[in-house]
Order: sequence, then C-alpha cells, then structure tokens
Amino acid sequence: MAQLITKGIDPPMDGMDPALKPRLRRRSVFEYASWVVCILVTLGILASVITNPNFQWDVVAKYFTHESILRGLVLTIVLTVVSMGLGTLLGLILAIMRSSTIKPIAAMSGLYITFFRGTPVLVQLIFWFNIAALYPNLSIAGTSIDVNALITPLTAAVIGLTLNEAAYMAEIIRGGFSSVGKGQIEAADSLGMSAGMKMRKVIIPQAMPSIIPATGNQLIGMFKETSLVSVLGVAELLQSAQLIYARTCETIPLLIVASLWYLVMTLLLSYPQSRLEARYSRSTSRLPRKAKTVVQSQEGGR
Repeated sequence: MAQLITKGIDPPMDGMDPALKPRLRRRSVFEYASWVVCILVTLGILASVITNPNFQWDVVAKYFTHESILRGLVLTIVLTVVSMGLGTLLGLILAIMRSSTIKPIAAMSGLYITFFRGTPVLVQLIFWFNIAALYPNLSIAGTSIDVNALITPLTAAVIGLTLNEAAYMAEIIRGGFSSVGKGQIEAADSLGMSAGMKMRKVIIPQAMPSIIPATGNQLIGMFKETSLVSVLGVAELLQSAQLIYARTCETIPLLIVASLWYLVMTLLLSYPQSRLEARYSRSTSRLPRKAKTVVQSQEGGR
C-alpha cells in the first residue's frame, strides 16, 4: 500500500482496477455561466409565447382534441405503421439483393435505391397519384383493372411512402450487414449453414445494434413525412387542421395544434426506440466507456 501511495497511484477500491473507473470532471465557471444564459433565454422565450395573445391558446385548447383532429391523427399513425412496415420488408429484400454476388441483381437493387433516394418524396407522391395518365388500364391474368379507380389518394400515399422508405431502409440494413465481422460469417460457413439460416441466425441478430437506431430515426421521420400526403387530399393530421382553419381563418392556432401532436407522437416513438437500443446493446453497455476503451486497446495489441 505504501509503495502505491509513494508512486502517486490511488489504491484500487472495491476490487476494481483504477484505470477502469470513470473520472470525475470538474465543471468550469464558463459551464455554469452557460447554464444561466440558457435558462434565462428559455424563460424569456416561454414568457413571450405564453403572454402573446396572438397565439390564441384558448383556440389551441379547443381544437387540440377536436374530433376531426383526432381522426387525422389516427390516419397519420396508420399511414406511418403501414408504410414503415412495408418499406422495411421491401428494404430487407433490396439489401439482400444489393449484397448479392450476382451482378445484375445487385445492379437492379442499386438502380432502385439511387432513383428513389435521388428524387423528392413529394414528387413521387404526386407521380403515383397521377399514374393513371400513363397506364389508364392494367391487364393482370386476363383481368382488366381501372387504374384511375384503383389509385385513390390514400393508395397513392401508401405506395409513394412505402417505395421511398424502402430505398432508405435498404441502405440502413445493408450497412448493418456490413458491420458483422467476416469471422462470424466464415464460422457460419464452416458449420455448413445455408444462406437463409446464416442470414436469420448470424447476420441479422448481430446487425440489429447498428440497424435499430437508424430505423428508429426513420420511423420518426416517416411520421412527420406523412404531412406531405396532404397535397393529395388525404385527411391526415395536417390536412385536418388545414380544413378547419380554411373555414375559421384561425391559421396559427390550428398549425400549433398539429405541431404539438407531431411533437407528442415523436416523443412517444422515441421511448421504444431507446428501449430497443438498450436491449440490443446490453452486452456492450455493462462496462464503463473507459473500460471499453481499455478492453479494445488490449484486444488490438494482441
């Protein structure tokens, strides 16, 4: 013990190596001053927003739980869930195609991703809404289909959002696949796993920690992106608010109502995302950050 003290090294406590213990950071005067400034600015903004009569908070409270607003909110949630679910499934297929060693299949997937990521989603929605101008009738298995009757505003919204989301999810999933070590794949090959089993048992589970955070962000983005379908006349949250203020001329309060619901739903969607992240990163979150660095440096030096 004396030898440790003379060398200026604190003795280990609780049986843990001092190098693995997180260091306490001393707060500077500038940090305290920053807190004071930020609090004052925030209070000033809140006071201005609350006391300004032009915000018409009584109108906001009146329409916040209005029947048409709640119907629009439900439709927005349905659009988000359906488009995100179908987009993720299609994105998984595209990611597998993009990772294929068969060049035509990989090239076809890459062309799809490039096109849908390179054009605005609003343009895509309008295009699908007017697809009947190009193909007024389709013949499938000898049955003629009237495209103009088939592509309603809601159908065009689901198709446009799904196809656009699939392109982004394909790149997210492909990035997750790339994060899996080659040694894991070689071990699966040595065990004689088929391509499907290797994907289900090895690649996808290990790619999840990389895929989940980005997918959560895409889900939140999709929820807000549904506001674009209002141009098609779909009575989602924003369109419902627009229909009300077009009649009452209370534009700002109704926009605040829509914004508050978007904010509330975004916060609610962020919670399961954080839980999923914690679940899939449980094995790496047990050590302190400094311990992870030490372990990684030790592994790198071997």
